[in-house]
Amino acid sequence: MSDLKILFLGTAGAIPTTKRNLISSLIIRDGELFIFDIGEGMQQSMMKCKVGMNRKTSIFISHLHGDHILGILGLIQSMSLLLRDKPLYIYGPKGLSKFIRSNIKILNLSLNFKFIIREIDSGLIVKENDYKIYAKKGKHSITNYSYIFVESDRPGKFYISKVKKLGIPEGTKWSSLQRGKSIQFKGKTINSSQVLGKPRPGRKIGISGDTRPTKQLTQFFSNCDVLIHESTFSKEDKDLAKDRFHSTSVEAAIVAKNSNSNLLLMTHFSSRYGDLKLLEKQARSVHKNAVAAVDFLSFYLPYPDEKKLTRFHVLEQTNR
Repeated sequence: MSDLKILFLGTAGAIPTTKRNLISSLIIRDGELFIFDIGEGMQQSMMKCKVGMNRKTSIFISHLHGDHILGILGLIQSMSLLLRDKPLYIYGPKGLSKFIRSNIKILNLSLNFKFIIREIDSGLIVKENDYKIYAKKGKHSITNYSYIFVESDRPGKFYISKVKKLGIPEGTKWSSLQRGKSIQFKGKTINSSQVLGKPRPGRKIGISGDTRPTKQLTQFFSNCDVLIHESTFSKEDKDLAKDRFHSTSVEAAIVAKNSNSNLLLMTHFSSRYGDLKLLEKQARSVHKNAVAAVDFLSFYLPYPDEKKLTRFHVLEQTNR
């Protein structure tokens, strides 16, 4: 069982407001950080939310527009000043390496940790035993990547009655079977399938970056437990969304509905909207399980076979 938390460090569009920082979304899984886009000053938001900067960390940049990437230099410098000693992995489109390395050289930043930059294309970009991360090109004014974070299936339910019937004593052999491994017992091979139920699915989270909705992305986001999708404009400003290669709240909701995603979390809102209730209402007319995210909103995401989503928590504005 792995704890998985989603935290919004910034939910604004290209221009920050007094209540919204520039865009950044964070997944925390068993203490490991997965940061999707980094607007300016994001290290301060991490500090306010008490997110440590010396954890195993991967950064995923959707595209090379300033509101999505300019914060990475300040974050790298803060990490170094705080004596980070773990490597930092950074993924994103072509040109990312030149941007980061050139600015580090110009600013004469002295780093005491390694950073590994990987310029990506659509497909599998990270593969670990218990999760994978995929990228898919979207439709924006420049190259934009959307991402999905997919956990591996977990072993099925462990039936103690079946283990006891086989005469296997409690201990390390039970643990091995619970993890889906076969064991040797009294000269026989006992397969985990003999005492486990069907594999249980892990969690799946989609992150859109800046994009127009497309059939390819809708398929890419299929069956997400949570879809974090940009919703820059209201449906009344659909023409603006088309001209600037963004999505409306209704279009984000259509993607969530057609992809069979459970929860839609909207983000990246234009500064023209002071109150997002209208955008949320418009989205819910299409996909009832839609929420307009705010800065410092967070929650723990249960497994699909567990109880329903626990209540959202938002860091008090007085702490900002």
